[in-house]
Amino acid sequence: MTTKKTLIGLGLGQTISLISTFLSFTASEIARKGINAPTSQSFLGYVTLAIVYGSIMLYRRPAIQVKWYNYFLLALVDVEANFLVVKAYQHTSMTSVMLLDCWAIPCVMILTWVFLKTKYRLMKISGVVICILGVIMVVFSDVHAGDRAGGSNPVKGDFLVLAGATFYAVSNVSEEFLVKNADRIELMSFLGLFGAIIGAIQISIFERGALNAIHWSTETVLPYLGIAIGIFLFYSLLTVLLRTNGSTMFTLSLLTSDMWAVLIRTFGYHEKVDWLYFLAFATTATGLIIYSMKEKDQEEHKSGEVVDEEAARRKLLDGDDEPGS
Repeated sequence: MTTKKTLIGLGLGQTISLISTFLSFTASEIARKGINAPTSQSFLGYVTLAIVYGSIMLYRRPAIQVKWYNYFLLALVDVEANFLVVKAYQHTSMTSVMLLDCWAIPCVMILTWVFLKTKYRLMKISGVVICILGVIMVVFSDVHAGDRAGGSNPVKGDFLVLAGATFYAVSNVSEEFLVKNADRIELMSFLGLFGAIIGAIQISIFERGALNAIHWSTETVLPYLGIAIGIFLFYSLLTVLLRTNGSTMFTLSLLTSDMWAVLIRTFGYHEKVDWLYFLAFATTATGLIIYSMKEKDQEEHKSGEVVDEEAARRKLLDGDDEPGS
């Protein structure tokens, strides 16, 4: 175990998981108020990314390392992933949203194995299985408690969650490739820029009426500002975690977000929850630690695969200059 790398990965992963929990609570609260404008919730977050990282990029004036349409496609997938997941909260319960975490894991592992040539040894596969077992415990507990009865259209909500999970997997693996082979500031700048542009177009076409119907007040504005700050912090820390530990570690870390929500409900709102939640949290945490062990196994490549990856990298990046970090 590389102790420093493991601790950084676990710490960043759980910080991101807590931010994800905050975003989920806020999105659920907005949905409960009857506001049906999912794209608008992430729009300010993309704008913040574009302003902050775009300013840094303009100050540095570096050469653009990746063709612009790659960032556009990444932003499109990312915006729609956020749209689908937020939309799912209007139709189904938190238990169904947990399917997002479970389905994203095999998607990410397959994509990283095919495109990034990532090797998953027995230790890592065991950690993934243990993490999934922890989530299954939560699902069984929620089903027993009747949580799945919530939601106006659970089937539609489940479909939205699974579609969003697939989009998230594509987005996360793409970001991992770009952050490891190009420039982090450039990635955040263009993700924010194109995300804001795509979001603005989508809002003007599909969500203008819903936004006009909202009675704007401090109580309504604060959740949107909170989501904007949360998204900025989420993506800023995400790129660091992707570079150091990879997209699979990130996806596994998000498994604890629902369990953090349970702890917040228990100690913050004094709600009673099933004892399986606490066992599930401990199980998932154990799986994360096991996955983090022997991290070098994930980075091992066969010589022929390195050549293939380098060819893909050169095809993606602009110019003949070697990219910076």
